[in-house]
Parts: sequence; C-alpha cells; structure tokens
Amino acid sequence: MERIQEVIVVEGRYDKNTISQVVDATVVTLGGFAVFNDKEKLTFLRRLAEKRGLIILTDSDGAGFVLRNYLKGALPKDRVKQAYIPDVKGKERRKRKGGKEGKLGVEGMSPAVLLEALRRCGATFENEAPRERGEAITKADLFALGLSGGEGSAEKRRLLLKRLDLPEHLTANGMLEALNLLFSREELEALLAEV
Repeated sequence: MERIQEVIVVEGRYDKNTISQVVDATVVTLGGFAVFNDKEKLTFLRRLAEKRGLIILTDSDGAGFVLRNYLKGALPKDRVKQAYIPDVKGKERRKRKGGKEGKLGVEGMSPAVLLEALRRCGATFENEAPRERGEAITKADLFALGLSGGEGSAEKRRLLLKRLDLPEHLTANGMLEALNLLFSREELEALLAEV
C-alpha cells in the first residue's frame, strides 16, 4: 500500500474506510455539513494543513462541491490540494437508492480511480519524485483556447471536463486549478487540438 504525506479530508466514515483500503494516509472526516458549525474541527484542519498539507476529496455531486468550496475559503490555499473523482452514474452497494444526482461518491469509486485522483492532484507519495511542471495555464489561455468567454465555450468546457473525467460541477477557477495540476500550457494546447 502506497503512503501519502498529506492528510486526506473526506465527507464521511464510509469514504474514510474506502480510502484507508487504497492508501496508507491519515484520513479525517468532515461529518458532512456538520463542519459548518464545528469551529474546533476547522481549527484542527488548519493545523493539519500547516503541518502536513491537506488533500480535499469530496463527492462530485453538488453537496460535495458545497463542502469543498467552504473549505477553500476557510483553509490556507497554499497548503491544500484538490482531488476530484469523475462523475459516474450509480449508487453505492450499501444504499437502498442512489443520491439525488444519481452519482457514485468517493466510497463507490474503484481503488484505481481513487489512486489516479490522488496522483492527479499532486499528492506526495513516499518514494516517488515530484512531477516536473511546464508553464502554468492562465485565465487568458482559457479565453484564447475558446474555453471561456466566447460562443460555444461552455460546451467546449463540458466536453473537456468529460474527457478528463473531471466533475461537471467544477467552476471555471476549479477547472483552471485542475488543468494546472494535470498539464502544462503546451500539453493542454496539444490535447485541445485532438478534440
């Protein structure tokens, strides 16, 4: 089992159980929306972020993005990495019926998908060299590549997110952050030329 330096933050105990079967890491649960009223947990997360760094890994549904966005505003940005799971239709085995949006959450993802999400966000795996990065992608690049601000840009973004197995709820800023974790500007241009 591969060891990760950062602390992984998930929504609930079933997510924690699933991640703990995939990687050797400290995993902290938010308890869902209870974190909004839990100042002690937020203080604890800030301390963990400063000491070890955090990886936020929430479901790809609307509720997961509400939690993710709350934490983005409450934690030091330079100490937090965002791991995204793809939109996959279905329901977890333990549940009688699926969620409101009909998507699998973290607990329903395969070990391979979870490992890939952690690698893509830049998790620090023990005994692995960090990935070399090229020139960063900017908002101006997104505009120039037709991914923002123009006619058809929303559809082009949607197709790109789907092709990269990134969630549909990703905001433009979230997409920019994810693209910079995955690609250099040159790699993104080459990818878009294939679309």
